[in-house]
Amino acid sequence: MKKADAEAGTPASLQIDQKFAGLGDWRGAALSRMRALIHEALPDVVEEVKWMGTPVWSHNGIVCTGESYKAWVKLTFLKGASLDDPAGLFNSSLDGNARRAIDIREGEEVDAKAFKALIKAAAAFNADAKAQKRRPKAAA
Repeated sequence: MKKADAEAGTPASLQIDQKFAGLGDWRGAALSRMRALIHEALPDVVEEVKWMGTPVWSHNGIVCTGESYKAWVKLTFLKGASLDDPAGLFNSSLDGNARRAIDIREGEEVDAKAFKALIKAAAAFNADAKAQKRRPKAAA
């Protein structure tokens, strides 16, 4: 049985718990902290696992993903370039037209209040984009 088949019936939240615990170091703790902040900002956020086990948080579309690398963890906002970031949390993927990311290295702390504001802004952007798609086009 393939790993994907074995995980197919496992809830995404449990898969994410297992992924973070499996990291066994500061990266799992950092991602768990950020996950808790996401849930504080958006209590009805949907957790999914996509793209080879990547945790994804959605609210009317993808808000952000959480990835782990050897020396850092990354929270990627798919529409980050469209969001205001007054606290300057975005520090990665700054050259793209759509994505922006926050890289966190061992010992670094992300400002919780600013991060939750960014999460809420991403969800609001998704909701507005979804509403724009539903509006009838004006007659020419």
